[in-house]
Formats: sequence, C-alpha cells, structure tokens
Amino acid sequence: MQTPTYPAPTYPAPTSPVHLAAELRLPTNWLDYTILAIYFVVVLGIGFAARRSVKTSLDFFLSGRSLPAWVTGLAFIAANLGATEILGMAANSAQYGVYTVHWYWIGAIPAMVFLGLVMMPFYYGSKVRSVPEFLLLRFDKGAHLLSSILFAFAAILIAGVNLYALAIVVEALLGWPQWVSIVVAGFFVLGYITLGGLSSAIYNEVLQFFVILAALIPLSVLGLKKVGGWDGLTDSLTASHGADFTTAWGGTGIGSDNPLGANWLTIVLGLGFVLSFGYWTTNFAEVQRALSAKNLSAAQRTPLIAAFPKIFIVFLVMIPGLVAAVLVPKIGTSGSDLQYNDAIPYLMEDLLPNGVLGIAVTGLLAAFMAGMAANISSFNTVFTTDIWQKYVKRDEEDTYYVRFGRLITAVGVMASIGTAFLASSFSNIMSYLQTLFSFFNVPMFVVFIIGMFWKRASMKSGFWGLLAGTTAAMINYFVLYKQDIIGIPSDQGANFVSAIAGFVAGAVVMFAVSLFTAPKPAEELQGLVYGTTSPGMEEPPAKGDDAWYRKPALLGWGAIILAAACYIPFSF
Repeated sequence: MQTPTYPAPTYPAPTSPVHLAAELRLPTNWLDYTILAIYFVVVLGIGFAARRSVKTSLDFFLSGRSLPAWVTGLAFIAANLGATEILGMAANSAQYGVYTVHWYWIGAIPAMVFLGLVMMPFYYGSKVRSVPEFLLLRFDKGAHLLSSILFAFAAILIAGVNLYALAIVVEALLGWPQWVSIVVAGFFVLGYITLGGLSSAIYNEVLQFFVILAALIPLSVLGLKKVGGWDGLTDSLTASHGADFTTAWGGTGIGSDNPLGANWLTIVLGLGFVLSFGYWTTNFAEVQRALSAKNLSAAQRTPLIAAFPKIFIVFLVMIPGLVAAVLVPKIGTSGSDLQYNDAIPYLMEDLLPNGVLGIAVTGLLAAFMAGMAANISSFNTVFTTDIWQKYVKRDEEDTYYVRFGRLITAVGVMASIGTAFLASSFSNIMSYLQTLFSFFNVPMFVVFIIGMFWKRASMKSGFWGLLAGTTAAMINYFVLYKQDIIGIPSDQGANFVSAIAGFVAGAVVMFAVSLFTAPKPAEELQGLVYGTTSPGMEEPPAKGDDAWYRKPALLGWGAIILAAACYIPFSF
C-alpha cells in the first residue's frame, strides 16, 4: 500500500496521469535554496557519523540490532511516508474526498498492529536478517531463493518510482531537468547508505519524518484558514460535491454508486485485509526497521509506535487535497489546467512565503529520499545475505560482506535510476506501485500466513504457493485486464482483483501441494509456527521496557481503538 502507500503504500490511485501542470513554478529565492542545501549537508553528515559504528555485517545491514524503539518506530513510518504517498493521497482527497481515511484507519493500522503483536515474535525471535530468510527456515531453499529474487526485483522497481516521482516534482516546481533531479537524489541516497548502512538510513528517516511534518503542517493550517476553517471547508465541499464527499462511509452500500467505485465490503476485505496485510507484514523495507531494534520488546513496539502518527498523518495529506478541491472546483477535469496530483504543489505556490516554502520543498524531497532509501537498504541486505552469501560466495570473512554490501548498494542505486525511466512509461505511478504490491507482496503474505499458522504446510508448498500467487496476479493483470477479457473498468479495480487472485491461487496451491509432499519435522518448526516457541521468543523485556505503558498489547489495542474512534466524526 507506501498506505498498501500502499499501502503507500498499496493505495488505490487517482485516475489522473502523474504529471504536474507545466505552469506551476514556485517563487523560490536564496533563502529557500539555503534551507535545501543545509538539509543535504546534514544528510551526508549523518552518513559520516554513522560510518564509525559500522564494524560488522550485522552493523551494516541491521544496525547491530541496537536501536531503541522510538527511533525504529519513527523510521518505520518515515520509510512508508514517501512523497508518492503524500502527493497521491492529497490527489485522492481532491478526487474522492474523505474516503481517503480508509487507506490509513482500515488499510494500515490493523495490519501494523498484527505485525507487532503476532508476526514480530517470529521474525525477531528466529534471529533472521531478512523476511526471505524466514522462509528458508520455515520451508526450503526453493521458497527462499524465489522470494529473495522477487523482493530484490520489486525493491529496485519501487525505488525507481520514488526517484521518478521526485524528478517530476522538482522539474515542475524548480525547473530542474528530470535527469538532473534523478541523478542528484540518487547520489545523496547512495552516499549516506554506503557510508553508514542501515543506521544512516534510519537516522536520516527520523530526521526526514520531522522535516515532512514541518512541510505539511503549515500547508494544512494555512489552507484551512483560507477556506474558513473546517466548517467552511465542509460546507463548500458539500455544496459542490455532495454530502457523501465529506463522510467516510456515505454511498458505500453494496450496489450504491460512488466516485471511488468500491463498497464497504471491498474496502474492508480488499483493502483492509488482502492488500494491507500483504504490504505491512511482509514488506522488508518496513520490517527491516523493526529487526534493527535492540530487543524483542522494542521490535514489537516498532510498528505499534509508528501506528499512532499514522492515524493522524491522514489529516496532513487529506486537508490539502480537500482545500484544493474548494479553491479549484474543476481540478482534475477537462475544464482545469490543474490535475489532482497538483493539489499540494498548487497550495505551496499559492499559500507559502519564502523560507516556509523552502521547508516545504525540502520536506517533499525528504519524503522521496526516505522512500527510496528504505527500498535500497532492504535491497542491499536481501541481495547480499540471501542471494550472494547463501548461493554464490559462502563462508567468506565478515568484512567481505560489508564491502560487497556497499558495492551492491551502488549497483542498486544505478539500477533504480534505470527503473525511474521505466516508471515514466506508466501514466499513473500510484497505480503502478499498487500493481507491484499485488504481484509481489500479496503472494508472499499468503505463504507467510499459512506457514505461520498451519504446521502441516509442507516444505515444498512455500515455493509453489509463492510461484502460483505471483503468476496468477500477473495473468489477471496482463492477460485478463490488459486484453479486456473480463471487463475490469480501471487499473484500480484490476489491482484489487489481481491481489485477490494471487491470494486465492497461492492458498489453494499450498494446500494442494501440502497434501502430497512431506511436512517439515516438528522439531524444526520451533519458533516458526504459531503455538511453538524458541529461546528468543521467550526473552523477557529489558529493564524499563516492562513498564505498563510500553506493553505491546496495550499499544496495539490502543491504536486499534483510537483509529476506530476517529471514524465517528466522519460517519454521518
């Protein structure tokens, strides 16, 4: 979703093409460029500072499993909060209204809580260095190698999407050529990850989280002020778009017609379960942040801490979109020069003074770089530890894998620059992202969920389930949808159907293969299947982590209740 933003993750996208109006040019001056330059200097400074802590491969790829929960929690949410999500969800709001809240309160929070409470004990307790490595322990080398290759490929594609989206924004707002933006951003991400590994990426993501907030909060406040506050905003939108535009569930009854093209059942099951859980529980770009935590309690709390800002960030991306729908009533239509994707850039141009404008531009760039860095740092870990070390160069000295990790980081950035131009061939990059998630994350989720909760799932079933799920999702998209065989009306609908097809196909094949192949010996399933334990999973909380307000169950259920309560003002 980057939210399945999606998430992001996995988010259904606005139907407008991803480009910004050519006439949008921000009135930047020396002050704005100074702020931007300071940010880039700090980013590289963090990389140099983190380099001193990198002595082993565990330090480079997982920060030595030493980081506190509040750091990994903020990095977890920043890694998801890419500017593709910021621009895309603002566009969603300008087009669909308050329906956008579903991608956060249903499409993210339950899955993040499930990851923290249920899945992190398996991930962290088994001491795996990556999500694919868990499949090696639970199934066999076939499932492990296939998942590693698919994930590495998807990570490069998604990193390229972030680079391309950054280039679009910078070209439109600052006038830089796309290729310059792509190369400059790629260079800075390469610099700080190569220097300090995951620690550098994570500490930069913490910084980027606050920079992004500093960009979005003034935009939302000034936007509300211009349209007469929340009451003035909702009155204007009700008059121009109808009452359902400012509610979360209006018009979502089965058989009802609404701009989103989805009913409550599709929202709850399609978005809230298949796409959301597929993204948040298996996407290593997110899970890696939790694996770098200092102990199991901190690892569990990582997505749970991230869930609380995730609940409220929706307002900072939704309000600018709604304000843009008021200020430019025809936005996204043939009667306007502005597309839905122009919502935030338009408000930046219209509302922000110099200085604040520099912070806003820096916030957008920070968001893109956070999204790209998350995918590059997860790519170098999976490629080095799950492919190169396991199947190509075994039993080398630890320093060799640190050097190779830095080398493959450079290769990954170069490949991302190439896939950035590939992304330019798609008319809607948010839809493109969701397509990738339906291909790669959903089939992996079904393999994980069955493997974790069904002891009888055989060693061979993981490989065949993953292969069947990925193949079914691709067949639905490239054959049934693209050839217009089953009449799916939009990319958004095709991605929902692809996700469901991948989930069902993977589950059916896993059950069928398990009936005819041998299960893994019970003694090898300890700590890998629900109902079994391992020494790592029985680890007591460290001193201080046992405080009542830090208990994972309290944090998780608190986030669920708070997200549900947030629906109340938007339900009528």
